[in-house]
Amino acid sequence: MKIVFFGTPQFAVPTLEKLLNHSEFEVLAVVTQPDKRRERGNKLTPSPVKAIATAHNLPVWQPERVKKDTETLTQLKQLDADVFVVVAYGQILSSKILNLPKLACINVHGSILPKYRGAAPIQWCLYNGERETGITTMLMDVGMDTGAMLQIATTPIGLLDNAQDLADRLAAIGGDLLVETLLKLERKEIQPIPQDNLAATYAPLIQKPDYALDWSKSAIQLHNQIRGFYPNCTATFRDNLLKITASAPLGSVGDRDLPAELQEVLHKLPDLSNVSDKPGVVVSIVKGIGAIIQTGEGLLLLREVQLAGKRPQSGWDFVNGTRLTVGEVFAAGS
Repeated sequence: MKIVFFGTPQFAVPTLEKLLNHSEFEVLAVVTQPDKRRERGNKLTPSPVKAIATAHNLPVWQPERVKKDTETLTQLKQLDADVFVVVAYGQILSSKILNLPKLACINVHGSILPKYRGAAPIQWCLYNGERETGITTMLMDVGMDTGAMLQIATTPIGLLDNAQDLADRLAAIGGDLLVETLLKLERKEIQPIPQDNLAATYAPLIQKPDYALDWSKSAIQLHNQIRGFYPNCTATFRDNLLKITASAPLGSVGDRDLPAELQEVLHKLPDLSNVSDKPGVVVSIVKGIGAIIQTGEGLLLLREVQLAGKRPQSGWDFVNGTRLTVGEVFAAGS
């Protein structure tokens, strides 16, 4: 089966590698986003997908706007591919491109469709507190993730999973599911299933205001925001921005899902159920772990933070380094 692969970030790499290492498939070329300048050194850096393609001596095309790039369209026609595979490419494909492959244009999407169509399904899935997600392979059409579904693979979400953890797991699942989907599709063993548009939800691009933590929210809401938009959520501490990169909600909502080591520590704490400080106040410090913050509903344990210009550090190292005390206040982020 002759394939053209469209993809850009690390999330797409396991799927490309599965195709490259499978005897039934031949990857003819890769289409990825143009190289981008990174903060350190401002050097042009290739996408993770381009790096893999280059290592395998594959043709790589990087149009600024693939829908309007006539040269890329001509090259795609000349390849006469059986399938186009799209994994987090980052651009919308035109109907002309979608109609080029002989068999199908297939997308590997990081949610259980029709929920979380759009650019950031993993992040918004965590933000909304879902306990299960998955990968959907689908036939592409001109809509935003609206094509008929081919196969679905699911995975549970742990209370402490963050967006990176989940993306790594789903990326591996996606590679395996795509291989299975392609083989079954070629043998006509799959019947595409139309999506229920009435059940659809959307996962838009994350904007800067989404990162700001508001301590009047509940502990579980803040925790889901921190892990969903990892590693960029911010609070204000001593008039400076502070990233909070790992947390744990305390109370009936989250305790049952906490790992054993945290359960054991929390059982030794004094009873904090009657604490009534204002949201954002440090109400306790757990030796060896970190600070506990009052929220609008429940308590939040800070497990990892990052001071401006510094590396991430454990909640306990932060307590020691700043000499944090009970009664200090964390304000909203910005």
